[in-house]
Amino acid sequence: MGFWSREKTNIDYTKLPRHIGVIMDGNGRWAKKRGLPRSMGHRYGAQTLKKITLFCDELGIEVLTVYAFSTENWKRPKSEVDNLMSLLMEYLSNAEQELGGKNVVIKIIGDLSSFSDEIREQINKTEKLTEKNTGMVLNIALNYGGRDEIVNAVRAIVKSGIPADSVNEDTVDKYLYTAGNPPVDLIIRPSGECRLSNFLLWQCAYSELWFSNVLWPDFDKKHMLRAIADYQNRNRRYGGV
Repeated sequence: MGFWSREKTNIDYTKLPRHIGVIMDGNGRWAKKRGLPRSMGHRYGAQTLKKITLFCDELGIEVLTVYAFSTENWKRPKSEVDNLMSLLMEYLSNAEQELGGKNVVIKIIGDLSSFSDEIREQINKTEKLTEKNTGMVLNIALNYGGRDEIVNAVRAIVKSGIPADSVNEDTVDKYLYTAGNPPVDLIIRPSGECRLSNFLLWQCAYSELWFSNVLWPDFDKKHMLRAIADYQNRNRRYGGV
């Protein structure tokens, strides 16, 4: 029996997390360790995203939400932001063929108003081309911030005219970017950092957290399997005994 077969036997396929969130961190440090420009770290990180997306779809995960560009990332040097935008266009242009062809539904979540017309047009095209797929949903969080998402949801609820005493958790859920998705069961953050960094703050109320020192470009199937196996070994009580 090969390595992957042994590793996979540790996973209970009847108790998979329905929704996994991933903070794709460590691209820049990965590149620096190898004497490469940060842009190369992001490029290798995009390749990792493709591999992990296809693997999660193969496992039977329903939703994978990845943190690709935060509302705070605009503070980075202009050259790095420009490289990220170029890589984003390339990724989205190829995503329908490479991921949509695997039956993955691609959705972009976040405040898209700050992106160029060209990027917004490509986002619309990619989403439309994959919307009828029936496989795993891949949410790519762009210009995303958890607090910003909650504020936008509150504004939309107020604008809708819903009476204040009628607003409950289900109401808020319906106005989030992730409306219609199951709750986030597991959040993974590689790179050695142990914080959420404004990612899925509402959705992660009862998420299990899994941290690893591996940098995102080096994250592979075995790390995902370990995270899921660890998740399955935890006792999720949701505040109960």
